[in-house]
This record gives sequence, C-alpha cells and structure tokens, in this order.
Amino acid sequence: MRRRSFVYVVSGPFVGALGATVSFAGWLAAGILSVTPLVVPVLVAFDYAVRKTGDAERALARRLLGVELVAERRPVERGFWKRGLTVLREPLFWKEQTFAVLRFVLGGALAIVELTLVAGGGYEVLTPVLYRWVPMDIGSWHTDSLSRALLFVPVGVAAIAVGIALLRPQAALWRRLARTLLRSSDAAREVDGRRALAVHAAVAAGVNAVTTAIWAISGRGYFWPEWTLLPLGLVLAVHAWVIAARRFRAYALAVDAGVLTALGLFLTLVWAVTGAGYFWPVWTWLAFAIVFGVHVLFVVVRGAERIEVLETTRAGAVDVQESELRRIERDLHDGAQARLVALGMSLGMAEQKLAADPGAAAELVAEARQGAQEALRELRDLARGIHPPVLADRGLGAAIAALADRNVLSVSVEDSLDRRPAATVETAAYFVAAEALTNAAKHARASRVDVRIARDGDTLVLEVEDDGVGGANAAGSGLAGIRRRVEALDGTFRVRSPEGGPTVVRAELPCAS
Repeated sequence: MRRRSFVYVVSGPFVGALGATVSFAGWLAAGILSVTPLVVPVLVAFDYAVRKTGDAERALARRLLGVELVAERRPVERGFWKRGLTVLREPLFWKEQTFAVLRFVLGGALAIVELTLVAGGGYEVLTPVLYRWVPMDIGSWHTDSLSRALLFVPVGVAAIAVGIALLRPQAALWRRLARTLLRSSDAAREVDGRRALAVHAAVAAGVNAVTTAIWAISGRGYFWPEWTLLPLGLVLAVHAWVIAARRFRAYALAVDAGVLTALGLFLTLVWAVTGAGYFWPVWTWLAFAIVFGVHVLFVVVRGAERIEVLETTRAGAVDVQESELRRIERDLHDGAQARLVALGMSLGMAEQKLAADPGAAAELVAEARQGAQEALRELRDLARGIHPPVLADRGLGAAIAALADRNVLSVSVEDSLDRRPAATVETAAYFVAAEALTNAAKHARASRVDVRIARDGDTLVLEVEDDGVGGANAAGSGLAGIRRRVEALDGTFRVRSPEGGPTVVRAELPCAS
C-alpha cells in the first residue's frame, strides 16, 4: 500500500501538468472564440478533455489509493446554446479542473519533498559504497574514509523513515480531495457547486500567493505575477457568476451578460497593464454588446414562440378534458345508469309480487342482485379509466405491469425509475402505455410488446415497442388524444411505425422535482 501511495504522490506534478495544460488551453480557446458561435463546440470539446483527465485521475485514485469514485454528469440539454450552458453549469467540470491544478501545484511540492527524502536518504545510506567515486563534502567536512561515510547511514535511514511516514497523511489528504472534487452527488449538487467554487477560490489564491512570493524573493522589479492574477481571476469570476445566476429566471441571458462583462473587464485590465495607450478594448465591448443584443432578440422571439406553443397545448388539454368528460358521461348514461334504472324496476316488480308470487319475486331479486354487481363492476372500470387505484398506491411501474397482465399479448415491462414522478406525469404516462397496448392488441397483429420506463435527467421516458405489422396512424383519434395529453404537460410524443413494423411509441415528460 505504501508503494502505491508513493507512486501516486510522485505522479502528481506529471498528471497535474496534463490537466492544467488542458484547462489553460481550453479557457484560452473559449476566451478567443467567446464572441462567436464557435464557443459552444469549443466548450463541448473542452468538457470532453476535462472529463478524460478526470477519468484518468479517478482511475489512479482507484488503483493506487483504493478510492471508488462515481462521476455522473447532467444530461445534455437540447439546443445549440444550451449545450454550452450545460458545460458551464456542471459542477464536475469545475471541480476536475481544480483538482488538476492542485495536483500540479500542491502535488508538485509534495512530490519534491517525498523524492528528496527517499532518494536523498537512499543516497546517504549508500555513501559507504559510493564515497570513493562520488565525494560528499559538507563545508570543510570531507568524506574521505569509511568511518566518516558510515556517519551518513543513520541520517539516510532517518530521511527514508520520515518519507515513508509522510506517505500515510499525504495519501489521506489526496483521498479526501478526490472524494470532494472527483465525484458527483445528485442529492447535493447545489452544495457541491458552492464547495467547488470555494476550493477553486482557495486554489487561485494559493497560486497567486506563490507567484507573488517568488516575485518578491527574486528581487521584485516588473510585477509579472499580474499575468497569473488576471486569467485566474477571470476563470474564477466566470465560475462564481454561473453559480450566482441560478437565481435569475432568464438563466441563459444572465450567464451571457455576466460572462461577456467579465471578459470585457479582463481585456480592459490587460489594456491597462500593457501601457494604457489606444483604448482598443472598445471594439471588444462593441462586439460583446452586439452578441448580447442578438441573444436578447433571440430570447424575445423564442418567448413569443413559446407562448404560441403553450396556447396550443392548453387548447389541446382543454379538448382532452372535454373529451374525457363526454366519455365519462356517455359511459355513465349507457352503462351504470341504465343498469341502476333496471335494478330499480326489478325491485319494484319484486315488491308487487312478493305476497302473491314469492317465487317470481325471488327471481326478480336475484336478477336485481346480478344487475347491481354488473353496475358496480362498470363503475369500477370507469373509475379505473379515470385514475387506476394501483397507480396511486404502487406507482407507474406496477400500474403498467397490471395492464400487461390483463393484455392478451406477451408484454414485458422494464422499470428503472429510482423515484416516483409527479402524479400528473404518472397519469399521462400510464394512459400512453394503455393506449399503445390496446392498439397493439387490436390492430398491430403483434405477438410481443416491450415497455421501457426510464428517467433521463429531469425527463421521464416511456417507450412501447411491438413486433407487429406497423402502419399505425399517429393522427388517429386515440393517439392524437394521447399526444395532446402529453403536450399539455410540456412533453413530446412520437410514433414511429413503418410498414412491416415495428411500431415504437415514445413519450418524454418533464418530471423535475
């Protein structure tokens, strides 16, 4: 275990240098292209590179420190600009870069100390063998005899012992840092984001303190540490603003404004420290203002389109509700109500014949009892069609499994939900599955149906696939009603049914909680 810890400690500056280089190159490219749409693919590629260096660090921590680290990122949002925002909103993106800088700066210092103790101690232990060929003089002390060379042996042993003793606390330190910065937690994502920001600020302050101290020790003169203060300050400011902007409703717009302002201030400070001549940052401020104006215009147009979509889906929801009410009224009128009327008539006739013809009265009562049972069964079916009790009691997977048990086809249900979504989402997904299973049994000439229920980030995904002949009409009354029900919840509904099959019905419903 000590050998593994030693390898991990001395590998710090090398692996950390790779991560720090990736971070520097990524931010440099993102800063240069920040006023163009190319910044989004740059951020995506940057995130991929950071993820790979983080994977390498997690693999080293697992093999050398015995730390198991799970890193799950947010699902990528749809939309060109949202892909870039997903990168900036991901806490692991920032934490992995912070860990890389720590491995390079702090890990480099610790690796030098460890190598000095172990390698230097080993050399001193071998002094009695090497002193004839490699002189070791300390001031006026000359190692010119075996007795003098032997004096270095206990010093070397002590140095090696100190180096070995330091391995345990260093390994514990890196385990703690790895658990803090290289793993994710869905339950504490917000806390992780703030913690990553705090560590990021501490690392930036430490690097700037080191460079300033080196400048002061080396004779001062031109204050060159400003070239670490400025870029590290820019990256820290962007990180802090991405977290702070979550309180704004127009998050994307707020992030854009903050990042462009930070870049503008950075370039203005660069102008100031390079002589403050012609104020060339005015052109970057102008370009940033144009980019932000285009973004505002895009948000306004997108908002108008969103309002139109909401009006359409609201109208669809109203139509679905009216259709459901008409169906319930028709089922009550034609089914349970008619049976209850017949039940009343049978009991009235039985009452008239009770004294004169008890046998006939008993037959009428028996008919009334059967009619009451049928009316009760129809009312149960009607209630199940409105909201199945098993759905409320046991959740979506159990409710669809109950549907599968009643279906004439062979139906498999794969449920990977780790927690229940909102009741409205469960109900909509249940009726999507019910309609798809009914259609497969009636029209598809299928022999098997597969139902898959999963959660993709903040989206519930329900997919029903049969091995039938295909050719399903997505504009039919049943599927069209289901589509309106799904779109009323801001979801998406798709039917893929080529001739010859298979038919795949897929519903995606937002279920953020």
